[in-house]
Amino acid sequence: MGGRRLWGVTPRQSVEAACHDHGIGTVVAACVTLLHGGEADPALIAALAGPRAPQFLDAPPEQRYWLRVWGARGLMWAPWDASATAAILVALGDEHWRVREMAAKVTARHRLTVAQESLAALLTDENERVRAAAARALRLLTG
Repeated sequence: MGGRRLWGVTPRQSVEAACHDHGIGTVVAACVTLLHGGEADPALIAALAGPRAPQFLDAPPEQRYWLRVWGARGLMWAPWDASATAAILVALGDEHWRVREMAAKVTARHRLTVAQESLAALLTDENERVRAAAARALRLLTG
């Protein structure tokens, strides 16, 4: 899958361009695959991650969480597709705090009320940024 390489643009602009170039369904499916720890087209990963992507394609296991972060970030800016809901709910319990934080941000942006229970559990997360993202998401969902 080809596509333009958009360095120097925001993640939102890059994801929007990827949705335009490849189709929303393709981008969402790739994001879900990444959240589940799978592989996706390197060109699409570059659109989700930017210039740092190549160094993580063959990264050791302890650094591959970045692919899950970028999958969640892609879902933040792609038009919402309900097929991604289960992956985001799983991501709220990910072993790495950056994935949990980004998943909480996704639930807030797309107003995923189904995530309220998982977000409430994150209010006691070990990481301050995760707790803050969960609290913000819950305020938006219940306010």
